[in-house]
Amino acid sequence: MNTASQPAAIRRPEDSEILGAGATTSVRLLIDANEAGGSSSTVEVTLGRGADGATPHYHTLSDEIFYVADGELQVMAGDRITTVGAGGAIVVPKLMPHAFGAAPESTARIFIALTPGVERHGYFRFLEKLARGEVTPAEFEAAQEDYDNYFIDAPQWWDERNANRA
Repeated sequence: MNTASQPAAIRRPEDSEILGAGATTSVRLLIDANEAGGSSSTVEVTLGRGADGATPHYHTLSDEIFYVADGELQVMAGDRITTVGAGGAIVVPKLMPHAFGAAPESTARIFIALTPGVERHGYFRFLEKLARGEVTPAEFEAAQEDYDNYFIDAPQWWDERNANRA
């Protein structure tokens, strides 16, 4: 009989921490890298109609997997901007610039996994503190390396997002 090298990581819905509950965007923290032996870090993101998710950025350590559970997600992956509906998935390799938001006329609920995992739950808590004014933009910028998150300028993403809002 084979024996797993570590116990299964399990998070019940009632035990999940939810950030931004009741806001246009909320994040349910599922299982972080330290709980999964470093294999992955997972969250569920719920976006209101046309809401922005993540601004253009890339990761140096992990690929990022998106599964669209409900609605439609607009995604930038490299030079490509596309919309993916419920049941669709996207895998963004490390170093590829990407961004996402709910499609202009839709909400979206997505599952995101980083593989291999990096400690990302702290990043989402940091974002919430930024939104509440508890940390400065400079402190947020300084923490990007800690969370393997590097912002880029991607005018094509903002042109597309703004054109759909007009």
